[in-house]
Amino acid sequence: MDAKKQQDGFWRDKNVLITGATGFVGGKILERLLAAGANPVALVRDFVPKSEFFEAGLYRKTRFVHGHLEDFGLLRRVISEYEAQIVFHVGAQTQVTTALEDPMGTFHANILGSCNVLEACRNSKAVEAVVVSSSDKAYGIAEKLPYTEDMPLKGAFPYEVSKSCVDLIAQSYFQTYGLPVTIARCGNTYGEGDLNFKRLVPKVIKCVAMGLPLAMRSDGSPKRDFVYIEDIVDAYMLLGRETGRKGVKGEAFNFSLGKALRVKDVVDTILRLMGSSSKPVWTNSAEKEIPEQYLSIDKARKILGWEPKFGLEAGLKRTIPWYLKLIS
Repeated sequence: MDAKKQQDGFWRDKNVLITGATGFVGGKILERLLAAGANPVALVRDFVPKSEFFEAGLYRKTRFVHGHLEDFGLLRRVISEYEAQIVFHVGAQTQVTTALEDPMGTFHANILGSCNVLEACRNSKAVEAVVVSSSDKAYGIAEKLPYTEDMPLKGAFPYEVSKSCVDLIAQSYFQTYGLPVTIARCGNTYGEGDLNFKRLVPKVIKCVAMGLPLAMRSDGSPKRDFVYIEDIVDAYMLLGRETGRKGVKGEAFNFSLGKALRVKDVVDTILRLMGSSSKPVWTNSAEKEIPEQYLSIDKARKILGWEPKFGLEAGLKRTIPWYLKLIS
C-alpha cells in the first residue's frame, strides 16, 4: 500500500481484531495498524518474549486477550465486546514438520480455529471485512505452474490440507452467508521478526552467524517463491481496505515475488551477502514436501494494483542485520 493510502485516514480509529499477534506476520500487521491510528485488539495464545509484540513494546499500545482459536465462546465475546470492524485472521499452527508429527493439533488450530473466527464474525453486525491467511501450500501438487487462483486446492499432507480447508471454508462463508471475506495465499515469507529458525532464511543466517554446521533438509533443487515481510504486510493492509469492494469481496489473491527460486540459489545469496565461505551440506532428508511451488501474482496486480517492492537481495539486506543483532 502506498504512502497516500496509509495517510488518507481509513484506519484511524478503526476497531481491528488480529489473531496470531505474537507471530511473525501478525506482529508486523499490528505494528502497521498502530502506526496508522487504528484501535487494535489482539488475540494472544502464548507469551513469546522475543516476539515483536513484546520485544518492540506493541503490547503496551494494544488491547489484548489471552486465549485459543479453538475457543468459540471467547472469539464471539471478543469480536462483540470490542466491536471489531476489520478482522485479520493470521493465527495458525504454521510448522510443516509439527503438522506431520501432530496432525490433530494442527487441524484443531487451523481448521476448527478458522471456523470459529468466521462463525463469530458472521454473528457480528459490526464486522465489515475479514482477511483470512491461506498459503501457496493450499494448492498442493499441481501439474502446471505457476499456481493461479482458479486452480483447485489439493493439499495432500497435513499442513497443506489444513490450509486447503481453511481456504474453502472462508469461500463457503462468502458464498453461503455473504460474509465479506478475502483470502491471502502467500509464498514463503521472510524478514525481520521471524523467530522460526526451522525456516530457510532464519536458519541459514543463524548458522553462519554462530559458526554452526549448515545442514539443509533438501538437495538444494526445490523451487520456491519467496517474499519480503513488508510486501506481505502491504498486501494484508490493502485487502483490509478493499474487501468490501465488488470484484474483491469473496476472492482469493496470490502474493509473492512471482518468481521461482531454487533453494540452493537463495542459500548462496545469503552466504554471499554475509561474506561467508560456509559450505552447505545438502542432506536430502525432507519428507512429504512438494518439490516445486511458485505463484502467479497477475490477479493481485490487475485487481488490487499490488506489486512487491523488494527483490530477494534487497529484502535480505534488510533482514540479515536484524538477525545479527538478535543473535549477538
